[in-house]
Amino acid sequence: MAKEMTKIMVTGSVGQIGSELTMALRKKYGNDNVLATGHKTKPSPELCDSGPFEFINVAQKETIEEVVKKYNIDTIYHLSAILSAVGEKNPKLCWDVNMNGTYNILEVALEHEMARIFIPSSIAAFGPETPLDNTPQETILRPKTMYGVTKVAGELLCDYYVKRFGLDIRGCRYPGIISYETLPGGGTTDYAVAIYFEAVKNKKYTCFVREDTRLPMMYMPDCLKAAIDIMEIDFSQLKHHSDFNVSAMSFSAGELADEIKKFIPEFTCEYEPDFRQDIADSWPNSLDDSAAREEWGWEPSYDLAAMTKDMLEALTKRHAEGKLNY
Repeated sequence: MAKEMTKIMVTGSVGQIGSELTMALRKKYGNDNVLATGHKTKPSPELCDSGPFEFINVAQKETIEEVVKKYNIDTIYHLSAILSAVGEKNPKLCWDVNMNGTYNILEVALEHEMARIFIPSSIAAFGPETPLDNTPQETILRPKTMYGVTKVAGELLCDYYVKRFGLDIRGCRYPGIISYETLPGGGTTDYAVAIYFEAVKNKKYTCFVREDTRLPMMYMPDCLKAAIDIMEIDFSQLKHHSDFNVSAMSFSAGELADEIKKFIPEFTCEYEPDFRQDIADSWPNSLDDSAAREEWGWEPSYDLAAMTKDMLEALTKRHAEGKLNY
């Protein structure tokens, strides 16, 4: 019988996914039952005013333990991470935060007999030797970025703690995540967010990957749905644990620009690839997420057209109100 989740902590709650996931969890489980944590970045008033917030450093175990004891935490959504583009500029920091942070979370979870832990992976776990189209659940994992290395090692570490210690750990390999609430923090797929902001604000964008660059993507509502759904399924139904492929859509940078032009005809996009192009080229074009669909009923709600309509409506409204900060 799975333990009930009653007191939840979110690491990386000031980041792109964490900021929205924290609010979704508070809405579902109660504001006081979801602790938001961050490292240095000042949280939004919404995040602070709606429930508890604490500063921690996941690379320092004692800071995690302190808040776990203070708030009687039994469930952790561990989102704190250094992303791919920033990780290539500072690989030592990427390793320290991503690997030592994950190890510390697992050790604290083990010592305090946590109900369950969510630790997401990423399509960065794949590499150029991986089949690019409809990438299988079980495949070659030979990434060429430090971020990807930490994600593969993290998947293996999580599976070890499941098998060796019986910890209830779940996770999925997220594609690029697109949202309008909080900006991404240094990932290779950031162009897919920036293009919407620039289209609304300036009617033009210079993209840092080629026009034909195709990657798996997901809209934030589906990202949150995946994180919550996988944690609510009975653990006995899962054959996999920390490495589920999840997908919603795949498109090229050019197809994204064309979709935006349907709503903003005057929008123009130029392409000036930089060092992130090599990273993007090592990642899949599309994913086979049949394992997630079969084991915990994964099903996305948004495609490119629906996402673009929603993104542009939200950003246009903010721009008219003078609140489009980018």
